[in-house]
Amino acid sequence: MSTKKLSGIFTPNMVPLDDRGRINEPELRRIVDWLIAKGISGLYPNGSTGEFTRFSFEERKQIVRIVAEQTAGRAYVLAGAAEANVGLTLEAASYYHSLGVDAVAIVAPFYYKLSQDGVYAYFAEIARESPIDLTLYNIPQYANPIGLDIIRRLAAEYPRIIGIKDSSRDLPYFLNLMHEVTPLRPDFVFMTGCEEMVLPSLMMGADGGTLATSGVVPEVVMKLYHLARAGRFDEARAIQYKLLDLIKLLIFGADFPEAVRLAVGLRGFRMGVGRQPLSANQKFSLEEVGRVIQCTLSEFGFVNEPPGGCARTTGNASTNCDAAAIERIVTEVVQQLKSRGL
Repeated sequence: MSTKKLSGIFTPNMVPLDDRGRINEPELRRIVDWLIAKGISGLYPNGSTGEFTRFSFEERKQIVRIVAEQTAGRAYVLAGAAEANVGLTLEAASYYHSLGVDAVAIVAPFYYKLSQDGVYAYFAEIARESPIDLTLYNIPQYANPIGLDIIRRLAAEYPRIIGIKDSSRDLPYFLNLMHEVTPLRPDFVFMTGCEEMVLPSLMMGADGGTLATSGVVPEVVMKLYHLARAGRFDEARAIQYKLLDLIKLLIFGADFPEAVRLAVGLRGFRMGVGRQPLSANQKFSLEEVGRVIQCTLSEFGFVNEPPGGCARTTGNASTNCDAAAIERIVTEVVQQLKSRGL
């Protein structure tokens, strides 16, 4: 059995691009330094927020190399190795192992619909051959789901599998997962990939999370994590509600993860234009994103409020900066879906 070591908040970092659409290595190194300085527990290159499918295999290896070199042991590195077949996945895992990363995250097979037996066989073969510890990555929105029975079986049979990152947005599933797997593997690491449930997950024993918002407001997300770990749940709850406002804007502001790219740029980085073309209807207002981010930071003492201040509510309700902007975005999305007959 492995010794549990991964914990805290990991940033699935965006990749800045230059004017020719290539990886902007100096800027990526600057982002890594900034995140570590802000207290982030770990980096997670080649995650969903990092748009791994929009880079080539060689580019994905380049991204991990840059992040690992720049991190230089100052934080964990959990490298995404979500390749389309076992051979490439193992090749990536071997290369990332040579770079000294802490573990790799392996997504379930995607595109082809598989039985749960097929999902088990995929992870079992990788676990038998991988030279590095690995975490399962459950994201049923984009890949085959990993059932609880399969996770329980894999955890019991393969010590090389040290944990799971769950982005299902299914809190009962996640809680049952912790409840049933922990007795089999006390060292197993449980990470949530959903801002909406990070505080409940931490309160129930999760080890941390891989959260897109931590790449935009790392100060706020780390404050929530440390408050939760200290048992200061009332204070942490206020931040949890605040993250709901931010994640709504980042998700509905533009096709994911375009709004995240814009938001990271507002923190002072040259992110460049993403590789996915956008139509005129998908353009997003940087001013609205920037206002929400500045309100989030100012509420917890990191920056001054924007001109005109921020709207506030009291009690346990969400503290909502620019609620009208968020409501308008959501309404537009719903109208677009209705127009398509969805």
